[in-house]
Amino acid sequence: MKTDSLFYTIFQELPFVFFALLSIPESTTTQYQFTSQELKQLALRLDGLFLPLIPDSQLPFYIVEVQLQPDPYLYDRLFNELLVYIRQYRPPHPWRLVVIYPNRQTEIINDLYFTELIQLSNVTRIYINELSSPDTTSLPIQLLKLIIEPETTAPDLATEIARQAKIEITDLTIRENLINLLETINCLQITPQIQRGDCCHV
Repeated sequence: MKTDSLFYTIFQELPFVFFALLSIPESTTTQYQFTSQELKQLALRLDGLFLPLIPDSQLPFYIVEVQLQPDPYLYDRLFNELLVYIRQYRPPHPWRLVVIYPNRQTEIINDLYFTELIQLSNVTRIYINELSSPDTTSLPIQLLKLIIEPETTAPDLATEIARQAKIEITDLTIRENLINLLETINCLQITPQIQRGDCCHV
């Protein structure tokens, strides 16, 4: 149930969640399209890619990687994919790399190669269990925390997020997408006042 594909689904349907992680205004969402991108001849695909909709050199493109399990070769692959993507597509934008972990213990860094690279301002590493914001009940942050929330407390958190969405999100399509994602993440029957559809099974 709790897989990285859920994150990419969230970014696809609710892209403002990604930009909230970077403390970027929600209005920026309209300037980007979330997609995946094949890297030719390598049988590789960038699962998460936020591309600007206009060729504005002030807007960076974002490669997003969700890593829920330890991987000693993650940064080898990511920096390789980044450089291959730049070579093949020559995007008219600066690059940003965003890696999302459930916690610091999941991250494995080869100090010999990558200590300096991951300190670049172009690289952002996010640890979900450490997320905070000026408003600790921020919907985007709460939604991502739900994915790693213990099963014993996840239903209460999901119900609270759904109630919060009903109050804060005026766009009915976005609200229904969020409720559906909550059901997918938690297989939870939302309270009748805000329920949308049946509980999903994944």
